[in-house]
Amino acid sequence: MALLQYLFLKSAGVGVGVFLGTMIGLGLRRSKGKTEGLVRGSVALTALVAGLLGLVVMMFITWMGMR
Repeated sequence: MALLQYLFLKSAGVGVGVFLGTMIGLGLRRSKGKTEGLVRGSVALTALVAGLLGLVVMMFITWMGMR
């Protein structure tokens, strides 16, 4: 459990950064009327999925570096 917490803390910045960047980018894109490619038509949900994916990938990379 301690390892999972460590990996989460080390990778949280990447997840937040991807989330915020995706929110801004897709928000601008949606304001121009381009909504294809969004999860259920939602910018926030798409950004959340992208942020979580970034977090998981970074956790995996950090874990592989520890081996």
